[in-house]
Amino acid sequence: MEERKGHIGVTTDNIFPIIKKFLYSDHEIFLRELVSNAVDATQKLKTLSSLGEFKGELGDTAVRVSLDKEKGTITISDRGIGMTEDEINKYINQIALSSANEFLDKYKNDANAIIGHFGLGFYSAFMVSKQVEIVTLSHKEGSEAVKWSCDGTPEFTLSKADKTERGTDIILYIDDENKNFLEQGEIDKLLKKYCRFLPVSIVFGKKTEWKDGKSVETEEDNVINDTTPLWTRKPADLKDEDYKKFYQDLYPFTDEPLFWIHLNVDYPFKLTGVLYFPKLKSNVDPHKNKIQLYSNQVFITDSVEGIVPEFLTLMHGVIDSPDIPLNVSRSYLQSDHNVKKISSHITKKVADRLEDIFKNDRPQFEEKWDDLKIFIEYGMLTDEKFYDRAQKFCLLKNTDGNIFTFEEYKTLISGNQTDKEGTLIYLYTNNREEQYSYINAAKDHGYDVLLLDGQLDVHLAGMLESKFEKSRFVRVDSDIVNNLIKKEDIADADLTDKQKEELNETFKSQLPKIEKVEFSFDYKPLNENIQPIQITQNEYTRRMKEMAAMQTGMSFYGEMPDNFTMVINTNHPLVKKIITDVDGKDVEAVSKYASENPIIKQLVDLALLSNNMLKGESLSNFIKRSTELITGK
Repeated sequence: MEERKGHIGVTTDNIFPIIKKFLYSDHEIFLRELVSNAVDATQKLKTLSSLGEFKGELGDTAVRVSLDKEKGTITISDRGIGMTEDEINKYINQIALSSANEFLDKYKNDANAIIGHFGLGFYSAFMVSKQVEIVTLSHKEGSEAVKWSCDGTPEFTLSKADKTERGTDIILYIDDENKNFLEQGEIDKLLKKYCRFLPVSIVFGKKTEWKDGKSVETEEDNVINDTTPLWTRKPADLKDEDYKKFYQDLYPFTDEPLFWIHLNVDYPFKLTGVLYFPKLKSNVDPHKNKIQLYSNQVFITDSVEGIVPEFLTLMHGVIDSPDIPLNVSRSYLQSDHNVKKISSHITKKVADRLEDIFKNDRPQFEEKWDDLKIFIEYGMLTDEKFYDRAQKFCLLKNTDGNIFTFEEYKTLISGNQTDKEGTLIYLYTNNREEQYSYINAAKDHGYDVLLLDGQLDVHLAGMLESKFEKSRFVRVDSDIVNNLIKKEDIADADLTDKQKEELNETFKSQLPKIEKVEFSFDYKPLNENIQPIQITQNEYTRRMKEMAAMQTGMSFYGEMPDNFTMVINTNHPLVKKIITDVDGKDVEAVSKYASENPIIKQLVDLALLSNNMLKGESLSNFIKRSTELITGK
């Protein structure tokens, strides 16, 4: 053939500057696109061979990536179907753009919406190259080798080439701004990121070994990918060890997963993959972006929020689907009807798996509940359909470590924890140690107390109140034990307003100053054996503040001071004496009396200490005073 020159079939002379400008932020994907094209060419040849349409020997079908630092080139070579001159004209020289204005108007605000949609996968090469060459020989009998060359303008050169083996070499002359791609470590990193599981062997240089105190190349090809990753194989052919090993390959130095799900769907969409339940403990955010999305074994992204529901982003693993609609760069997801179907299916499969484990091996499920809990609660809070399924296997744990389903626990407490209005009261603690005395008081009344100490438990309690019929969740320190589950009204103490004012001043004068904390006082004629002073906090305001700490848009509650009530037991002997001592005194005399009576300060501090509110100097003074009261010195 004679050498000829021509113009690439685009409708604007500015196509290459546009590619460079719009795709620059995603420039590393050039390698993914070109290697993927090479794999496609190889797979097509294998298909033709299997159909008998290609009679030759397949031979070595590996795709090879090589660097030449001196020449400043990266070469991607395959032994696939190759191209004829006509095919170069069709697939390389014609970029299907209807008009320059339409192109610019549509994509000027979408930096990643170019490659692929208009057959521009190959043209991503120009993001990093000052010149690109294609040297190719078609698999068709009688074909001639062709060389195509372009320097980043619409002008190209097409000429005869010396190539004797079928396939295609793409040679990139890297420009000055992208010399980092001529470093072996950089290319190795990108190949492992994007091409780690491609279905055709990808070779990058030779393997090395340590010899005579240095690293030397061997004769063995350095194959960087696993062509048959675990999710492409049949579950029946795999053992637990295979799943665990794959997990460790994906996430080195992490704990073993709790469970896993092998996805294998052919209809109405194609979807494969393996999803793992990691040990989440109590933190949500740091574990996101651990699901890797692939399309035909090509890595696309690890930001899969558009593909799976929010709570499933806590899972780890791999999803592979050619049917997930990606935008043209294959780097960003587009939400559409098909995506929603896939998302719903994954949610169903996750719920099925959890329910299956619960039904068939409840002891194992309970053993791993503390790790599974945050995942399941997150799902119930954010996905109504998942809640409907998960309420069957979501568990509640009490302070004794016993575990119940929702129905089991309702049956347990219905007899004793229903108040006078017929409302079922779920008592709970969020800190078994700090609220120990309140828990004991509740147990002494025959009540059971749940342990809700997880990151999402306060949100779950709010949701369950709306889901459960005539039920309420109440923290054990939100009121005195007699008021937690009101069987009957408790009368106020028989005190005059003047007496209450005197007592308010008595106890208030001995309170330490605690930043953003306010106290009010209430007087109840409780059993004389009950503590003289108890501190409680209203359930609603406390819960709002806890939720505000985790949720934007609730900062109003977060800025409010903490309001506590000091409940004074007027039947306690020490309180009775104080009532008698201050009766009839004016404010000044009451303050003087309180400051000179160490018992009053001690009672106040004991109440604060039981709520973990006595700290610093106040705690030190309490310890010193306790010693003095014991020794009489």
